[in-house]
Amino acid sequence: MDKRQHRMICPGCRTESWVRREPQYEGFRKTGERLSCAACGHRFESEAEIPYAGRQAPRVFREEDKPRPLQVFQDSERGHTCRYCGHYVVNPFVQRCGLHFREVQATDTCDDFSPKPAEPETGGETKP
Repeated sequence: MDKRQHRMICPGCRTESWVRREPQYEGFRKTGERLSCAACGHRFESEAEIPYAGRQAPRVFREEDKPRPLQVFQDSERGHTCRYCGHYVVNPFVQRCGLHFREVQATDTCDDFSPKPAEPETGGETKP
C-alpha cells in the first residue's frame, strides 16, 4: 500500500480516520514507527494491517468531454524556428543569428532557415 496515503477505516472505532505515525527512538537513533488510529488510538503492528480507505476521484467528465489535442503548426512549419537553425548562436548573454548578425529569440522564424547538421555518433564516448 502507498505509504503517503494516510486515510483509513479503523477496525476499533469503525470511522474514517487518519493514520498516526509516532517515531520510536533508541537513544538518538530512530528505530521505527508506532502506527495508530488518530481518533481512538487503536494500534497496528505493521503497515500491512492498516485498512486504508479506497478513495476514488469523482467522475465528473466523460471520455468524449476531454479536449482534442491542439495542432498549432502544420507539419511543414514544425521545427523551422531559430532554435533548430544551423545559424543560431547561443551564449549566456544573447542569442544571435550567425547569418544576419542580429539578436534573435529561439522562437523567431525567417525565410533563410537551414536545419542544423546532424551530429555524428560518438559510439558512447563523451566529448572532453
